[in-house]
Amino acid sequence: MKAMDQLRLWARGLKRDVVALWLATGDPRVPLAAKLLAAVTAAYALSPIDLIPDFIPVLGLVDDLILVPAGIWLALRLIPEPVMSDLRRVAGERIARAPASWTGAAVIVALWIATVLLLGRWLWSRIA
Repeated sequence: MKAMDQLRLWARGLKRDVVALWLATGDPRVPLAAKLLAAVTAAYALSPIDLIPDFIPVLGLVDDLILVPAGIWLALRLIPEPVMSDLRRVAGERIARAPASWTGAAVIVALWIATVLLLGRWLWSRIA
């Protein structure tokens, strides 16, 4: 199998797992800690806005290549395997209708605003 085909399969599996995590947030069989981590990870992964914009060299890809897979990996460890298998099956059926997380986008925008305000306050105290 070619490297590009393997990469596509990996990306497809990652997308399916993100949708499965989104579904896990409403599943009563999933422990609360796993639900919280799944919600944060899925909201961020499905958000149209990144914490670190992609146009920033190197750092812009860190969240896509490290943070999202790490969040998925950790959430998957907290969800029982039989439950995750069910969620993956349902996610595979729903993959074409994966939701965009506007809540996740709002959280990212709020973090950027807070960062800018804190940086501005810090700079103002240095200047004044």
